Amino acid sequence: MTPEHRTIASRSILLSAASVEALDLLMASSRLREFERGATIFLQGEKATAIYIVVEGWVKLYRMAPNGAEAVVGVFTKGSSFGEAVAFRNDAYPVAAEAATDCKLIRIEADAYLHQIRENPDFAVSMLAATFVHLQSLVAQVEALKAQTGAQRVAEFLLELAQCETGECAVTLPYDKVLIAGRLGMKPESLSRAFSKLREFGVTIRQNHASIASVEVLRDFALDDPANSWIKS
Repeated sequence: MTPEHRTIASRSILLSAASVEALDLLMASSRLREFERGATIFLQGEKATAIYIVVEGWVKLYRMAPNGAEAVVGVFTKGSSFGEAVAFRNDAYPVAAEAATDCKLIRIEADAYLHQIRENPDFAVSMLAATFVHLQSLVAQVEALKAQTGAQRVAEFLLELAQCETGECAVTLPYDKVLIAGRLGMKPESLSRAFSKLREFGVTIRQNHASIASVEVLRDFALDDPANSWIKS
């Protein structure tokens, strides 16, 4: 594990409240794990014994429905943690985790973190904060599904990736379009229609690159109330 990996871990919500000494102790018992794209990190129903911090790449969490359909619960990248709540309860993972790209993760044994909680209550506060962030993300996803059109959800996704606040901007899609569709609660064909719709607002998609003619125009579209289209018509 390099100093850069340690720095990324220390800035994560899960470990941000840790003292230097406590962080050193926890990192000493943690391990860096590397996964190739498509590799399974853990399975739904598997006993949860560890939590993970992403230091490179992307990870998806998903559930398999009884009919075999895959529902993407979340997608995590550099600095994000996952698996906290169930690992501390010695429970089973309610979701599966898979490497959406080649990735590197810090694996922290749950028992080691629990020991630090007993020694330093700030660790417990950090764990609660990380769990709350995950909950907020899920609530935001539900809200978007109910309040936004598919094209608006895609527009918001592109804006989250954009490094520009105004004007023209180029965005690289971080993972494949099937996963993007799942992350946004859409079918792949619905995602294609959404991309076509966004051409009206200056967005051009070529393979895994998106060109945004005007961030302001795209943001206005993403924030527009879908009901306005009925009023205008």
